[in-house]
This record gives sequence, C-alpha cells and structure tokens, in this order.
Amino acid sequence: MAYVFELPDIGEGLTEADIVRWHVPVGDSIGRDEILVEVETAKAVVEIPSPAAGTVLHHGGAEGATLTVGSVLAVIGRSGESWRDRGGDKGGKAVSGRFSDKVAEEAAKRRRRRGQALPVVRRLAREHGVDLSTVTGTGPRGRITRDDVMAAVAGAAKPAEAVAGERVRLSMLRRTIADHMSRSWREIPHVTIFHDVDAARLLAARRALATRHGRNIPMEAMIVKALVPVLHRFREFNATLDGEELILHRSLDIGIAVDTSDGLLVPVIRDVGDMGLMALAGAIADLGSRGKARTLDAGELTGATFTVSNFGALGGGRGTPIIPYGTSAILAIGRALDAPVVREGVVAIAPMMPLSLAFDHRVIDGGLGRRFVGMLLENLEEPALFLAD
Repeated sequence: MAYVFELPDIGEGLTEADIVRWHVPVGDSIGRDEILVEVETAKAVVEIPSPAAGTVLHHGGAEGATLTVGSVLAVIGRSGESWRDRGGDKGGKAVSGRFSDKVAEEAAKRRRRRGQALPVVRRLAREHGVDLSTVTGTGPRGRITRDDVMAAVAGAAKPAEAVAGERVRLSMLRRTIADHMSRSWREIPHVTIFHDVDAARLLAARRALATRHGRNIPMEAMIVKALVPVLHRFREFNATLDGEELILHRSLDIGIAVDTSDGLLVPVIRDVGDMGLMALAGAIADLGSRGKARTLDAGELTGATFTVSNFGALGGGRGTPIIPYGTSAILAIGRALDAPVVREGVVAIAPMMPLSLAFDHRVIDGGLGRRFVGMLLENLEEPALFLAD
C-alpha cells in the first residue's frame, strides 16, 4: 500500500513551504530516511527525508510551488505502481503528524548544503533565459543571488529588453517579512526617539578587548551588554502586550537583526543577562554567520523579547525601525562618525553614534522612553558601568 506523505509542520507552527528541489524524480527508487526533497520555510531551507523505502509515485508540486502543511508532498509505493491510476481512492497510508518530529530532527541535523539558487532566483533566471550553470554565485557558499542573475541579464540584454518590466514572485522569506512588518506597523502605535552618544570610550574599550582576546568584538555585543541593566530596570521594554495585560519577561532574549542576500533575519540569543561579554560576542558572531548561510533552526529565529538592529554595519545612521510584533521596543544603532562635541565647555571632535529607539506607545510613554535612553547613554559613554557587572 502506498504511503501518502503529507507536508509536516517542521517546527514553530509553520503553515507552508516552497519546494526548492526534488532529490528523487517520479519513477525512481528511494530508501527510508534518504533525502527526498528540499523545501524553504519562512525560517530556513531544510532537507526532508523519505518516511519509507520504495518508488516515488507522485510529487505534490513542482519546484518553486508552495504547499501548505498537511497537503500531499509525495507518494511512495511499489515499483510499477501508478498513483494516478488510483483515482479517488484514499486507501493509501497517510503519514504526517507522527513523522513530523523526525523530520524536524533530521532538518536540524542535515543542514542545507547550498544549491545553486533559491526558487525565486531560479524562476527569475528562467524568465530571462539565463543558464545558471554559467553564472558565478556571490552569495553564501557560492549561492547565486538575484543580483547575480540580473548582472547576467544586463550583460546580454538587448536594448528593447532593458526597458521591459518584470513581475517576480517574492520568496517565502520575503513574503513572511512583509506579513510581519505590515502587522506590526498596522497594529502598533510607534514612537521613535533619537539621540547621539559620544562613543569614544566605548570604541576604545572595544579595541582594548579585541587586542587582549585576539578577536573581533561585534559592536552588537557591546550594545547588548550595555542594555542588560537598563532592561532590568525598565521592564516595560522587555515585555509583550497581551490584551489588557502586559507580560513582563524575566528572561532577556535579544534578537539581533542580520542582513542576508535573501532578506532580514533576526536570530535570538537566549538569557543574555547570564552571559559574559566574550560569550555574548561569540554567540552573536555564530548566529550572524549561520543566519547569512540560512542554516539556523526555526527555534533560533523566534521568541525575542527585545531587538537590536545595527544600521551602522551597513553604513547607515538614523532610521525608524519597526517593532517586531509581540515585543514592545527595538533599538537601532548607526555608524559612529566624527563630529563636534562640547566637553567641559570646550569643543572637541568625537565619534558620535546615532541611536534610534522605537517603542509601543500603548505601553511606554515619552518620559519613560527618555529615562530608558538616558541610562543607556550613561552606560555607553562610560563602559565601566556595564563591563564591571
């Protein structure tokens, strides 16, 4: 009897996935636990193994198609058996829920080995007649990005094609980002306050630590460490509004925004209040590199109670960051640039770092926001205040 393999919930309540690549075509044999298909969820790209040995009788969708959790992903049966000949027969054995835990476990173990390109990029290449085998990828692990394809198109485009429009379906990640940002902006009354911090001592401390430990210290690590006592004092900023109640989280689970070639990801570092600076620096570097490679677990991308976004890493300054839904605030830091500053009545030149704090005005008023920023400024301008903890 054929196995009707339904798309499982790979984890974190995901509802759909894009088919990236079939490893076994219809008609070919497959062993139990061998990789059957590669799919992209809102969180990651994962490989799904087959729940049974046999012959692949049916694919639930072509590469690039979107399937919902619970819909038929594939059918595995006997050699020579034809799934289409079964008509409306539902006698096949469905496997989904009881196999989903195994799929989630295997997905975590078998990190995606980067293929040439994600579905949206392959579709773009097909639309423009670009042979991906001739394109050199500049993305993580040599993956071909949309910019790589468009560069190839520009190199071979005819004048008439240069002005033609195009319609490109958003990737699963980009669709998810769009949904989350729209909901946050629609439902949360944002207030953003701005301030500049004299970062001379902060940068000096960072350089000294890097020299002492022989490794780079991400600026996000310094910022998060400075935030810990501030978030402990002003708990409304580490909270979730649930109806008429405010949930004040005990744990500081900080999301660190990571810019990738496929879109923005926000991996989460758990319990930062219990971490030393160097452990924090290592965790941020690890999550950042794995975020860019899209090899993070779904669980590492959810549950932030506060978020830090480093505009300065991209050369940016001020901005109005959008508060992630389910949290009450987000802090963005810009690039520190030399500017005039008055110190004890004397004008000097100092590296000034822009700060942008956005908060939910239903929970936090302007006065509380200013007090939060005031304590944070004290910590950043005198790192001894937080490094001594």
